[in-house]
Amino acid sequence: MNDEELSQFKEKVESMSFEESMAMLEQLVEKLESGGAELDESLDIYEKAVVLRNHCKSVLEDGKRRIRKIMETSGEITETDF
Repeated sequence: MNDEELSQFKEKVESMSFEESMAMLEQLVEKLESGGAELDESLDIYEKAVVLRNHCKSVLEDGKRRIRKIMETSGEITETDF
């Protein structure tokens, strides 16, 4: 995957919901696990999977920050592991 293709994929992923990203990530993992892809295709799949994972992680971190803000504004500041 060249830089332009990767950039376009990143833009596409940024507009996806968490659920859409996870579904696509699961499909890519299944494709890798099947072992049918050649090396170049496997590398492209892995590169896409990393972009999707980073997006999902970012969405989850944003959700965590939002929950913390809600808890702070409601006067219930407590540390809780998520």
